[in-house]
Amino acid sequence: MSDSHGKVYLVGAGPGDVGLITVRGRECLEHADVVIYDSLANPALLEFAPNAEHIFAGKATEKHTLTQPEINALLVDRARRGKRVVRLKGGDPFVFGRGGEEAMALAAEGVPFEVVPGVTAGIAVPAYAGIPVTHRGASISVTLITGHDEQALESGEIDPASIGLRGTLVFYMGVKNLPIVAAKLVALGRDPNTPVAVVSQGTHPSQRTVVGTLADIHELCRRENIVPPAVVVIGEVAALHDRLTWFESLPLFGKRIVVTRARNQAGELVRQLHDLGADIFEFPTIEVEPAKIEEPFGEIGEYDWIILTSVNGVEMLFERLEEAGKDARDLAGVKLCVIGSATAEALRKRFLRVDLMPEKYVAEDLMAALIEREPALEGKRFLLPRADIARGFLPEELRKRGAYVKELVAYRTVAPRSSDERADALIAYRPDLVTFTSSSTARNFHDMLGPERIGIVKQTAAFASIGPIAAKTAEDLGMHVRIQPDTHDIPHLVDAIVAGIGRQSG
Repeated sequence: MSDSHGKVYLVGAGPGDVGLITVRGRECLEHADVVIYDSLANPALLEFAPNAEHIFAGKATEKHTLTQPEINALLVDRARRGKRVVRLKGGDPFVFGRGGEEAMALAAEGVPFEVVPGVTAGIAVPAYAGIPVTHRGASISVTLITGHDEQALESGEIDPASIGLRGTLVFYMGVKNLPIVAAKLVALGRDPNTPVAVVSQGTHPSQRTVVGTLADIHELCRRENIVPPAVVVIGEVAALHDRLTWFESLPLFGKRIVVTRARNQAGELVRQLHDLGADIFEFPTIEVEPAKIEEPFGEIGEYDWIILTSVNGVEMLFERLEEAGKDARDLAGVKLCVIGSATAEALRKRFLRVDLMPEKYVAEDLMAALIEREPALEGKRFLLPRADIARGFLPEELRKRGAYVKELVAYRTVAPRSSDERADALIAYRPDLVTFTSSSTARNFHDMLGPERIGIVKQTAAFASIGPIAAKTAEDLGMHVRIQPDTHDIPHLVDAIVAGIGRQSG
């Protein structure tokens, strides 16, 4: 971006759940040169801006905090360098986010800016706790109040009598001053038995909700060790939590699950687990690299069968076809055999139907299905695009039966650079479950953590495998696999996890 087009986007990050950022907010992140974020913005949102400069400007332990004037100056400086600057703020930038101050500073300096509203915690967090802030017969108004300013509360600057005493009151950052708030409301005539809900870590899988009354809520929060960030909801609607709670009732709510799949392939597993309430720790143990292929695989139409065992194999095959100036029409007459529903779906998206897919997604069952389909394999030509470390079972069995087999290394799976800091973070996370989607994820997980850390993980975590081959690798390394689906794909793995550690499993 040229110097004349620098601009600042004051973007609301939402209350915590990554899925609650707006479409416009995500677009701004994807095109950002600089992201200046605070402690209430979910750091996972930074993944939408992988190439941007990331600057932390919030309050957190052992991290330097910029003053508001310093943040203002930083916004002006980066914009004047011609950068697209995203100021990422928890919730909504104009609701207790000091976004107005930053907009004023930008306007004073003549810096162009745009405000991207966010989902504010005062509405979203109660909703995730099953509390509507307005409800027919209970509350026709809601007032948003900062509970962080102790002096304002004690001085009377914030006077509940003048801001809707009978409606719903929502206090942001109100845990610390909860005794002051409760006492003031009772002194002003609010019934001590008025329902109160305090929601900590709202919209995160670590969310906790405590419900009481003005008379006892402080003691209940102390007993339950409720800590900021938290939202306090005061009013009759708070009593609806027990009947309307949905987020905390999800089958995997609060379960800490480690996903070891390559980051660029983990999306579907992460999404499904997240939608069921799980807290996900991504710990990629493999990276997929395209293999340098110099040897041609010949005329694609000369093969009788192409066997594809992964989505990566499908993608590589079509990349090679494109490089050769060919397309799907050149596959006319070639039969397609796959392992796994995801592989079949990758072909379907290219308008190709699968000719053969075994019921169980392992090479042994694929071989049996092939023999049943074509008892005489002698002279048949097979192309196998696959990983560099794939098992030799299929090509060996095919050659034993007189088939011609061309193996093509489509991609390489390598272990990412290990990090003691990341491994220690996983230990501190105290996972309930570790998932393996291939033998290499199990092997590399074991190698990256080392025996001592593996021993610690085993104290709290169970292990889940997508299929028997990965399970055997894990078992051989001393990691007992407790969960394994009968059908070896992501949806069935998720179902097995729910059955194994979900709420209904007991």
